[in-house]
Amino acid sequence: MEKNRTDYDAVIVGAGPNGLSAAILLRQYGLSVLLLEAKDKIGGGLATESLTLPGFLHDVASAVHPMAAASPYLQTLPLNEYGLEFINPDIHIAHPFENGSAAFVNSSLTETAHQFGIDEDIYLDLVGSVVEKWPKIGNGLLGPLRMTSHLFDLARFGRNALLPVSLLARRFHSSKARGLLAGVATHNFQPLENLATSAIPLVMLANAHLKGWPVVKGGSAKLAEALGNYFLSIGGQIEIGFTLSDLALLPPAKAVLFDLTPAQILSLKNNRFSGFYRWQLRRYRYGPAVYKIDWALENPIPFTAPECRRAGTVHLGNTFEEIAAGEKCIAAGKENDNPFVLLSQPSLFDISRSPAGKHTAYAYCHVPNGSVQNMAARIENQVERFAPGFKKSIIGTHTMNTADLENFNPNLVGGDINSGRISIDQLFTRPAFRFPPYNTSVKGWYVCSAATPPGGGVHGMCGYHAARTALREVFGVKISGH
Repeated sequence: MEKNRTDYDAVIVGAGPNGLSAAILLRQYGLSVLLLEAKDKIGGGLATESLTLPGFLHDVASAVHPMAAASPYLQTLPLNEYGLEFINPDIHIAHPFENGSAAFVNSSLTETAHQFGIDEDIYLDLVGSVVEKWPKIGNGLLGPLRMTSHLFDLARFGRNALLPVSLLARRFHSSKARGLLAGVATHNFQPLENLATSAIPLVMLANAHLKGWPVVKGGSAKLAEALGNYFLSIGGQIEIGFTLSDLALLPPAKAVLFDLTPAQILSLKNNRFSGFYRWQLRRYRYGPAVYKIDWALENPIPFTAPECRRAGTVHLGNTFEEIAAGEKCIAAGKENDNPFVLLSQPSLFDISRSPAGKHTAYAYCHVPNGSVQNMAARIENQVERFAPGFKKSIIGTHTMNTADLENFNPNLVGGDINSGRISIDQLFTRPAFRFPPYNTSVKGWYVCSAATPPGGGVHGMCGYHAARTALREVFGVKISGH
């Protein structure tokens, strides 16, 4: 082979949402790009299958997409021309309590705040300030630490975001506001007493008011299909069924980007990484995991609180104190007998998900990483607690423990759907303490998965920033914005 000859400008290993985003950005700048995927379909966690009964469509991993709708990069792509349609429910989040009432979040900031009575102004101040400043701080938060013209606004956000959510919750007087905050904070997968656990709930609540918490019409796989078809339309190449175990098998390229987490990267033969970089990757820590269940239902879930019957996402955990105790239990390596449950009911808003008159629902609870404990009964009991009669409507069930999730997508190590612990020490320095964090020790090789900033969630920003780094360092292309 002729010296310095390359078959491609860039090769992307892994076609999850970040690998797809990286591939698209590189191709948009005229580079020849090959996207490799081990499975027979692209998308990673963006998959939709008939898991329970024929005619019932279930999202295998990612189901609700607030960050996809809010993504600074994905919003620039004409994905609607390739079949993507987001559907936002009337109520984005509902949080029921044992007394039959519920807190809710809809698109209206003022209407959401008003329900909290004495806490109305506090909600408007905390969440409203993020809504107001999001155009200035959103790009800074959804990426690596870097200089920005909006440092003052980011610093003001940080005053609250870096607090433990247990401390932030003390500003609220009502159990309704505190419970809602705790439910959204569980997306940290950490004890609520940990530092910086206020960042995620503030961002996710703000984006509920800005862009909603939508589902994808037809299932999450439609988002992957739209990304893939757009990439192909602009001249990109995709090869599925390519299982990579040895980097010597890659076609020559000037840049290689890995939509993989440290565990998979370290397993690759001929990786040429320095001993120090391998040591850094071995120190990477994965977080708590999930046990997931899908149901085919005869009827809609009969929640006692009417707000829950109009919500796309329902957080089942009752009070702040109950949720906090449960998350602490998981962090201690124990399954919770009364787990917090995140539930999605997409068929209420997307009739393509189930046969006429029938419904689907998706739920998960947190478990210790690698746990194979069967949590199905505990999850169903928690739903029944807030929706008496729910169990009678079940006509089909499919479960996935942590091993099943990792088998479905190796990036979900031990069932960790965030591809790594979201603790303050791994928030901006994942997967290793490097600048930029996408760089490996090999020139031209980058990590673009959710194991890099800004972390988990379907937003494509990890891939975007990794590709942007490759454009600058390998191809001499500097782009502004985002």
